[in-house]
Amino acid sequence: MCGMSQPPHNRSSASPAPARPDASMSLLTHVMDHSLDEGYAESAARREAEGTAGLPRTLKAKLGLAAGLVLAAMVVTLGAAEARIAAPVLAKERQELIDRVQRADERADGLERDIERLRTDVEDRQRAALKQPGSGQGELVALLSGATEVRGPGIKLVVDDAKGASSGGGGPRESTGFSDTGRLRDRDMQKIVNGLWQSGAEAVSINGQRLTSLSAIRAAGDAILVDNRPLVPPYEVLAVGDKKRLGTAFQDSADGQYLHVLQESYGIRYTLSAADEVRLPAASSLTVRTATAAEQQKGAS
Repeated sequence: MCGMSQPPHNRSSASPAPARPDASMSLLTHVMDHSLDEGYAESAARREAEGTAGLPRTLKAKLGLAAGLVLAAMVVTLGAAEARIAAPVLAKERQELIDRVQRADERADGLERDIERLRTDVEDRQRAALKQPGSGQGELVALLSGATEVRGPGIKLVVDDAKGASSGGGGPRESTGFSDTGRLRDRDMQKIVNGLWQSGAEAVSINGQRLTSLSAIRAAGDAILVDNRPLVPPYEVLAVGDKKRLGTAFQDSADGQYLHVLQESYGIRYTLSAADEVRLPAASSLTVRTATAAEQQKGAS
């Protein structure tokens, strides 16, 4: 059997070209050949063309921070130098002020000593004038005015604040500033003293402070003042008079009953006792406001 002959097949023309060894790494090759992105390269070229190319921003920031630190250091150094220069001047002015204050205090102390000396001299002269004989009434005037020391029978009244008294709220005794209802107040002491005078007392003292017709019993905060001198409880009230009749008359009086109510309602403590002899000092201050010395008549002995 014969058949048609076929042309020989050309193998060389039909075979594909051999592949590159690095054909599988084309992406890596592209990155290595173009390490700088086109966008960054274009931006750098544009800045260079505009003349704005320079140091990186981070370096600029560092330089700016360094300049700021240098400036701050210079300011601190200058301030310290000025303070060092001004320190002696300030110290001198401070010492001068201290010296002025000390001198003023010394002058004030000296004036207070002079006032006290003059006050004592005036009081001594007043007492001496009251003791001078004058129709037999000089002694009585000195006694009634508190210019002389007094002693004689009488009573001793000791009044003290309540034990463990607590502050209340809104009652009548809170209306004048005292926070504790168990504290004796200035108006309580006024009633007690007035009750003793009305009961026949001839002379009265509180904690050694002699009372006269011009004495004042007031309050400063929670403290009781007698002639501007503060008193500390317990309050010892001495009264010269008939020791039997004076105590009974005081307890029966309205002011004595008031003291009893203070004891029952607020716990104010007090004791009343008769004494064969009590001693009352002379008044610490004698102030004459309107009285003047009478001129001695001619021929009077």
